[in-house]
Amino acid sequence: MTGIEKEIVHQMRLEGNSHSQIASSLGISVNTIKSYCRRNTLPVGGIDFTPAETTPRCKQCGKRLVQDPKRKTKRFCSDVCRYSWWDTHRNTMAKKTAIKQTCAHCGRPFESYDNEHRKYCSHACYIKDRFGGTDAHDARAV
Repeated sequence: MTGIEKEIVHQMRLEGNSHSQIASSLGISVNTIKSYCRRNTLPVGGIDFTPAETTPRCKQCGKRLVQDPKRKTKRFCSDVCRYSWWDTHRNTMAKKTAIKQTCAHCGRPFESYDNEHRKYCSHACYIKDRFGGTDAHDARAV
């Protein structure tokens, strides 16, 4: 956008015009206008939104978050808040379906959540089957 277009956007936002009205009058994409207004925190209809009001808050405790530039957007203020939020919202997570399989070494049934091509119930069974041995589930450490 040119400097003149930026001034027009500022003026029209002060008058209370919407993003789509500004975009259609200037012949610029609506998304360009939205991102410009967001980056420059332009007031809408004379109401100035300070960055403190638009600052994201922690999903658990509501504390204001300070975002680091060029980093992933923070959703929690600390690990404690993140752990407690996920503990209380377990039912909202997408559940994976388990695939029932049988271990190629010991013959025990096991469930695999991530890999349908998995052959062994544990690393110990893989080592015993690949490199030899008698029982993968004995008392000794592998």
